[in-house]
Amino acid sequence: MAMNSVNTNLGAQVALQSLNRTNDALAVTQKRVSTGYRVADAKDDGAAFAVAQTVRADVAGLTSANEQMGGVKGILDTTLASLNKVSNAMQEVRSVLVKLGDSALNATQRTQYEAQYSALRTQITNFISDATYNGRSLLTTATASGGGDIATTRNEMGTTYTLTAVDGSGSLVVAATPTDAASAVTALGASGDFATKMASINSALNTFGNDSKFLDSQIAYNKERLDAMDAGLGALVDADLAKEAARMQALQIRQQLGTQSLGIANQAPQTLLSLFRG
Repeated sequence: MAMNSVNTNLGAQVALQSLNRTNDALAVTQKRVSTGYRVADAKDDGAAFAVAQTVRADVAGLTSANEQMGGVKGILDTTLASLNKVSNAMQEVRSVLVKLGDSALNATQRTQYEAQYSALRTQITNFISDATYNGRSLLTTATASGGGDIATTRNEMGTTYTLTAVDGSGSLVVAATPTDAASAVTALGASGDFATKMASINSALNTFGNDSKFLDSQIAYNKERLDAMDAGLGALVDADLAKEAARMQALQIRQQLGTQSLGIANQAPQTLLSLFRG
């Protein structure tokens, strides 16, 4: 190939090819620096981007599961607060029942204790009916009132954990005020109304307390998984910004030199004019 030609400037072609490669590399580096990602989209690395998108979907699902369980925790905390108040009120109920079991009470005294018992029973009923959070309650099985079992998602796969509601008004509220001493004594018996309702209250406290511990543990576990996923995702797609910054500076210098080289190569044909000067 003729080296001294005005039709073909080989030096300029080589310089242009080198400059184009430098510009392409600089564009890649600038994209990494501006986005913070080594793999920002499928064009950068299709396989790595596909894996990253899958992990991101898992992260989104797991984050959503924790948010849902957080809402259910609100229901559980409200339920436990209610049951604690009911349990405390039952201590007073027992004290009043013992007094009502005394046949030596006169009519006035019995009337006063009966009124006290009735007020405590009303309190217990109110504690149970007010145990709602965001329109839901675990102390009623009436779905029309926002009650019934609650199945909450606990992970990104949609696996559920079920909280079983109890019939609070039926199983946790003591019977109406005893009409005489014998009825009060019967209510205090091992298989009487008070013992039965107290056992149900304690069972509910145990069950919902365990549910609360489970959700706390699941939420904490999910957070640890999210941290692990984020770390793995970062290792897969994040750019090493210190390295990319140094590379960008080097490429910018190469770009400047390449531009100068191309300019010099483009001037080469001009030297041929000297051959035709007299």
